[in-house]
Amino acid sequence: MTGARPYRVLIVEDHQVVAEGLAVLLGEYPGLEVVGVTGSVAEVRRLPDSGPVDVAVVDYWLPDGTGVDATLALRERWPEIAVVFLSADDSDESMLAALEAGASGYLVKSAGGADVAAAVRRAAEGEILVPARQLAGLLARRREQAQRQAERSRLLESLTPRERQILGLMAEGMDNRDIARQLGVSYTTVRSHVRHLLSKLSAHSKLEAVVKAAEWGLPECQH
Repeated sequence: MTGARPYRVLIVEDHQVVAEGLAVLLGEYPGLEVVGVTGSVAEVRRLPDSGPVDVAVVDYWLPDGTGVDATLALRERWPEIAVVFLSADDSDESMLAALEAGASGYLVKSAGGADVAAAVRRAAEGEILVPARQLAGLLARRREQAQRQAERSRLLESLTPRERQILGLMAEGMDNRDIARQLGVSYTTVRSHVRHLLSKLSAHSKLEAVVKAAEWGLPECQH
């Protein structure tokens, strides 16, 4: 901090009670000055030019976008601004999106007031508040998720057009005999296709196969 000037803090939070409480809380800590409260991405873009802002405390979910959108808008106005997310959403996806947008830290709303104030001050001083081990864990979980999704896509792509057609009819509630009549093939042929489907999808029942295929994005099973 240069001289005696306190760090100037902007709050981006759409719940008024939370925003007002946070403003009062941070204002009680020496070296912090809350200079504005806003509740949407659009309001961030319309902020008046009233001097520098050192750090923004941003909620992840806003009425017209996310805290990532707000962060990008803030950086257009103040390229050097530090951003600390304070959100009820503690999912890996939201945390990674915030960090990839350049946030210095990500706190959940259950954090204590002293922790929030300390995070704001440390972010204003240029610190990164996410421990390397935590970030590595987040990235590892995202890689695992990407690998699972790639495997699911590979499994769906391995289905033949006939198998996809049969899955769609299964999703409509047809049994093997109904499917055989619908397709004009033998019951034995349908039963063979169903066995292959269950094996490919690692499913123990036709219902499980349909649920998996729908969850993984197969259009024929999404009704």
